[in-house]
Amino acid sequence: MSKLLAVGSIAFDEIETPFGKTGKILGGAATFIGLAASQFKIDIGVVSVVGEDMPQEYLDILKDRGIDISGVEIIKGGKTFYWKGKYHNDLNSRDTLITELNTLGDFDPVVPDNYKDADIVMLGNLHPSIQLSVIAQMEKKPKLIVLDTMNFWMDNTWDELMEVIGKIDVITINDEEARQLTEEYSLVAAAEKIQEMGPRYVVIKKGEHGALLFHEDKVFFAPALPLREVFDPTGAGDTFAGGFAGFITEARNISFESMKNGIIQGSNLASFCVERFGIERMLSLEKSEIDERLHQFKELTQFNIELS
Repeated sequence: MSKLLAVGSIAFDEIETPFGKTGKILGGAATFIGLAASQFKIDIGVVSVVGEDMPQEYLDILKDRGIDISGVEIIKGGKTFYWKGKYHNDLNSRDTLITELNTLGDFDPVVPDNYKDADIVMLGNLHPSIQLSVIAQMEKKPKLIVLDTMNFWMDNTWDELMEVIGKIDVITINDEEARQLTEEYSLVAAAEKIQEMGPRYVVIKKGEHGALLFHEDKVFFAPALPLREVFDPTGAGDTFAGGFAGFITEARNISFESMKNGIIQGSNLASFCVERFGIERMLSLEKSEIDERLHQFKELTQFNIELS
């Protein structure tokens, strides 16, 4: 069975949207990546850090879905990363009300021995020095390293970010971040510049407007499925990344065609994530629902055209 190593935060989120609000609930990049990737027939391990305040039942949620959490460090007396945010009415923008790094502020990742030979590595949105440390611990070069990052690291850790970007194969960022990273407004020009930095594949997410995949001179566009209701966008990007990486790991096929399918699989799972607060929808998800929505994606994008 192919191995996927996912690195990211396991956190407490507190969320407010026009549809309601939560208390502290389970969140974090590694949580969403792991739950999405666990939909595939793969061996998946997570590297993260939490405080002693993290309930065991939250960690058991991951364990019960076949996710190896031996790489999750529990800091005695420590507090878990906490984020509180409020979404605006359009759900496309939000205000961060509280961010407490806590144990994540001094996170020194340790890759378990049985994942140092992972086929695919998914580096969730963390400080580039943490991402570099994970790459350095791999005993053999992974077949694919996927990186997620954000504009905060572009603003504050440019040199380290450039170093890690030079070592990875796939980068996933949103359109605003792609423009900031390259100082190019055209996403085609931005993708070309990013490929010159190191990644062979560039995935540019456009939220409710889908995602673009670039490789050499090839471009693929995957639409987002139109949904009747979007409840909470938190974790949708990480769910997308987990679905993408999970599919590629199971397929054992690293090619542009395989990546296209990975984009659709990631978009499909993300479309479920936004239907409830936090991870709630991912926990109730059935394979039949996933397959049915994949058919909807196919119908959305497939057409016949006669060319003279």
